[in-house]
Amino acid sequence: MMYVMLIVGFVLLVKGADCFVDGSSSIARILKVPSVVIGLTIVAMGTSAPEAAVSITAGLSGNSDISLGNIIGSNIFNLLMVIGISAITLPIVSQKEIIGRDMWWNIGVSAGLFLLIFDHKISRIEGVLLLVAMIVYLVIVLRSAIKNRTEGEPLKTMSVPKSIIAVIVGLAAIIWGGNLVVDNASLIAKSWGMSDTLIGLTIIACGTSLPELMTSLIAARKGDSGIALGNAVGSCLFNIMFILGIASILSPIHVVTELVIDTGILIFVTVLMLILAFSKKKTSRVEGALCVLLYVIYTVYIIIR
Repeated sequence: MMYVMLIVGFVLLVKGADCFVDGSSSIARILKVPSVVIGLTIVAMGTSAPEAAVSITAGLSGNSDISLGNIIGSNIFNLLMVIGISAITLPIVSQKEIIGRDMWWNIGVSAGLFLLIFDHKISRIEGVLLLVAMIVYLVIVLRSAIKNRTEGEPLKTMSVPKSIIAVIVGLAAIIWGGNLVVDNASLIAKSWGMSDTLIGLTIIACGTSLPELMTSLIAARKGDSGIALGNAVGSCLFNIMFILGIASILSPIHVVTELVIDTGILIFVTVLMLILAFSKKKTSRVEGALCVLLYVIYTVYIIIR
């Protein structure tokens, strides 16, 4: 039964992502804003729902240290695997807004996180600062969206009600499918004798990022680089500034030394992705394969350390 539910979960992820991307793209055209803005906001926040659920629940239960590990692991997965696999499917054209603004924000936020956790804790006040940074970022993105409104494409646009329904149904299927995959993959892994620690570092970390992976992959296949890249980068920003901000306000976070090292690795990855995006203004299939290889190396490292 576990294997059947695992397959059902993957089907829900694929179909949900397809529906979610169509609805999100349609909303972008209805609002006459670049799809990259939708990717950085609506799509990024929606696909980060699993990370939000895990981290905020952990904060409420007093286990908020789990929040940081989940977020750092998810962000590394988003940048290396989500962008990497999407680029292998179809080279991702670098949007000027992302390489000129959002990737720099991602580097700055990741570096800021490193400074915050250098004393091995994130206080409630620091959590408030993260939320303030999130508000500032959203204001900048929305002002840019209003400034750069473009003519829509009516022939490819669904009606407003259908677009909203597509987003809601797609997101629900993504979250449900992601939960099914994580839960049943964990049960299967345990039946194979894998430890809880190893399951947490691999299956759970990757599982909460499956919505981002499937959404960006489907968007890349549809040729919508704006949503594919914006979703991955936007999710990273949302994870740190909003989710970690809320989690640390609920309960101050104690940081173990290993996570300080992982945050340093995250900074390296964010800088690398900016360099790849600048090269020929796109992330090629070869560069995508390099990203996937680096994630495999990172996974081996966290398993054996």
